[in-house]
Amino acid sequence: MSMMLNEIEQQPEVLARMLDSSSKQVKAISRRFAVERPESIVLVARGTSDNAATFARYLLELLLGIPTSLAAPSISTVYGRTARRTKTLVIGISQSGESTDTNLYLEKAAAAGATTLGITNEAKSSMAKLSDEVLSVRAGREKSVAATKTYVGHLLAVYQLARALGAAIPDSALAQLPELVAKQLKLKDRVAVLAERYRFMERAVVVGRGLNYANAFEFALKMMETSYVVAERFSGADFAHGPIALVEQGFPVFAFTPGGPTHEGTQALLARLTAAGSETIAIGPSKILRTLPTTKQLPIAGSIPVVTGCPVDMMSPIPSIVPCQLFAAYLSAHKGLDPDHPRMLTKVTKTI
Repeated sequence: MSMMLNEIEQQPEVLARMLDSSSKQVKAISRRFAVERPESIVLVARGTSDNAATFARYLLELLLGIPTSLAAPSISTVYGRTARRTKTLVIGISQSGESTDTNLYLEKAAAAGATTLGITNEAKSSMAKLSDEVLSVRAGREKSVAATKTYVGHLLAVYQLARALGAAIPDSALAQLPELVAKQLKLKDRVAVLAERYRFMERAVVVGRGLNYANAFEFALKMMETSYVVAERFSGADFAHGPIALVEQGFPVFAFTPGGPTHEGTQALLARLTAAGSETIAIGPSKILRTLPTTKQLPIAGSIPVVTGCPVDMMSPIPSIVPCQLFAAYLSAHKGLDPDHPRMLTKVTKTI
C-alpha cells in the first residue's frame, strides 16, 4: 500500500483527534473575538492549503456574513505593498507552517494592524510561533508528498473557526464526520475499479460549485501531481461561460453533485454534457445520483457515491473529497506511477 493510501485511511482518526483536542484553541479564538468580530477576513496559502483557503472563503462568508477574500501573496512578498489591516483577521493555512511567502505575508499583515491566525499541522512551526492564535490540525506526520489528511484536517479546522466566530454549526454535524469518512472508505473497492477504467486518461475537467468548489481544485491537483493528468478545474458556472467548448465525445468531466442550492445549476450542466457525449462522472449522494439527467443513449458514464449526513450540502465537502483522493491514488497505481514521490516535487515548497 502506498503512503498516500495509508494516510487517506487515517482520516477518521485525524478528525476524531481534532474534535477531541481542539477545544482550548477554539475557546481562545472565541474569547478574542467575543466583544468585536473582525470586519473582514483575508486568507493566505499555497498549493493544497490554498484549496482549503478557497473552502474557507465560502464557508466563513456564507455563515458569518463577514467579507472574506483570498490574498495575493506576491503583492506583499514581491512588490512590497501591504494594505492597512485594522479590524482584519488574516488567516494563514499551511501543512508544514514553513511556507516562506505565507509566513512573510502574515508578518507584514500583523505589522499593518491585523490579528493573525495560523492553521497548521506543525504546532512548533514558524507559522504557529508568529500567529496570534493557532488551530492545530493534529494529523500526525504526513509522509506522502500528495497531501490528503492535512487537507481534510484543514477543512475541519475551518468549521471549528467558523463556530468560534459565532456560526451556528451543531455539535452533531461535526461529530458525525469521522464516522462518515470511515463509511466512505468502505467504498474504496468501487473507486479502485472506476479508476482502472481511466488508466489511459491524459486530460480531464473537474467542476464544483459553492462549498465544493474548493474540492474541484483539490481533486484536479491530486490527479495532476500523482498521475500527470492535465486536469482543469472550474466552477460549474464559469465552465458554462466558455471552457465547455473543450467538451467533445468521450471527454472526461468529473462533477461534484452534493445537492442543496447548487443542485439545479449542476443538473442543467450535466444535461448539456451528456448531450455532448461527455464521459461524465458524477460525485455525490446516491439519492442525488439517481435524479441526474440520463437516458439509454446519453448516460452518465460513471458515479462515485458519497456517504453524507444532514445538512447534506453544508457538511458534504469532507466526505466528498475522500473518494477523489482514493481515485487519484488508484489512478496513479494503474498508470504504473508512484503517488508518494511525484517528479519535481518535495513535501515542503518554499517560494517568495
